[in-house]
Amino acid sequence: MKRLSAFLLVMFSFFYTNAQMNEGSDYKTALGVKVYPGAITVKHFFKPNTAIEGLGYLSSDGFRITGLYEKHFDIDGVDGLKWYVGGGGHLGIWSDSWKTKYPAREGGLAIGIDGAIGLDYKIKGVPLNLSFDWQPSFNIIGYNYFEGGWGGLGVRYTF
Repeated sequence: MKRLSAFLLVMFSFFYTNAQMNEGSDYKTALGVKVYPGAITVKHFFKPNTAIEGLGYLSSDGFRITGLYEKHFDIDGVDGLKWYVGGGGHLGIWSDSWKTKYPAREGGLAIGIDGAIGLDYKIKGVPLNLSFDWQPSFNIIGYNYFEGGWGGLGVRYTF
């Protein structure tokens, strides 16, 4: 228990210190959740307007991981607000119980391509990033289908 408490204290100190140093409208890395489909998300800028985003989704039916390459563009007049567009791919593995939700689809391996378009806002003075996007995808390997409903509200802690 002492080790866990010490670990949590060190992590809190690290995140707090980085948040204090990153109070501007930009951020380097952010970790949080995306409300639909309920994925864990991490976004990292490796150039000022170029980021990679990883998403991990887990359910009782299986899992899906998605990687996206995104280009961000400033929106004049609103500090911290950018729009972005990008693309990437996904890999998922689904059990046969997935058929109860989607009778036409089969369980098993799912590999496909993804797109993304959205808004990204870093709140000035607070280590918080909000995003809202649309992530259409097309499954190529496994059951072929177009999925137009991924994306949604992202809430991330920046550091």
